Amino acid sequence: MVGLGISGIVDGQRSPRVGGCQANTLTRDVTAVHTLLVIVFSSAVTQPQVYRACAQPGIERAREPGSVVYSPAAAGSISESYNHLLDVAGARDDLEALVLVHQDAEIASPDLCATVRRALADPDVGVIGCAGAVGVRSIAWWEGSVTLSSFANRYVEHGGCDLPGLSWDWEDAPPYARPGEVEALDGFVLVLSPWVVRNLRFDESLSPFHGYDLDFCLQARVAGRKVMTADFRAIHHRPLEMVPDVEEWVDAHVRVAEKWEEAMPNIGAAAGTWKQRARRAEAQADAARALAHARRLELAARTTYLERALHEANQSLSWRITAPLRMLARTR
Repeated sequence: MVGLGISGIVDGQRSPRVGGCQANTLTRDVTAVHTLLVIVFSSAVTQPQVYRACAQPGIERAREPGSVVYSPAAAGSISESYNHLLDVAGARDDLEALVLVHQDAEIASPDLCATVRRALADPDVGVIGCAGAVGVRSIAWWEGSVTLSSFANRYVEHGGCDLPGLSWDWEDAPPYARPGEVEALDGFVLVLSPWVVRNLRFDESLSPFHGYDLDFCLQARVAGRKVMTADFRAIHHRPLEMVPDVEEWVDAHVRVAEKWEEAMPNIGAAAGTWKQRARRAEAQADAARALAHARRLELAARTTYLERALHEANQSLSWRITAPLRMLARTR
């Protein structure tokens, strides 16, 4: 695999040091060897309160009595932190699978371990997730053909609510929704086979956060391992704003495309010459900005309308007549 020139594939050798952390500095409980195979759950924690509110309850829901949970403080970027977790898990002789969970992700399926075992019964399966797509051309994997999306985005803005994916509830899922082989997964919950844990690494040169999941899935496919969606559910506790740092996301988009456009079909691909594509991208960016501006105007108009309606309601005869009753109710 080294001959392919693709960063992250380490040809069976574990990186001895990642993000300033070494596997041999861990506690004896983490590296202990047991006679039975175990599934390891890990998160890279930057906000302990978020981990305790989101990832930890989900891990407790899904883990088995013999499962190992190792969730240290993050060791730099998400790729550096995850590589450290891979080093730790890969040092175990009894590793059955490694479940990588974002600190703001909550596993909702108590039978996850059984689902993982069924998926890994195929020795060619390398990476598993609950949301993925085919026809992926960039780190915006959701712009491909999504075949499974068994997660819900849980947000707190505007009073809070859940936005379920297309296969969160199978009774409402479209006919094309199904678990199976895909090209890319959403990285907020990833399950890795022992082979992948010991032979692949997240590319630390790409981005502090974005694009690591697509890159890792592509690495697995180049190495001959299947990338699969499986029938388990998870909740992503996140704001509605998907890309808070646009420049960082754009940089990751370019880096991943440059790395893979010659090695994998579709990545970075589009119709036309490079000049036509550049002009089309510029036009699309301008159109997106225009739409965003129109959306801001629409929201401003909507806000003005609601404020006017509230003012009119407060000045209505019925509101004034019932004012004493409302005052009386507040004193009770």
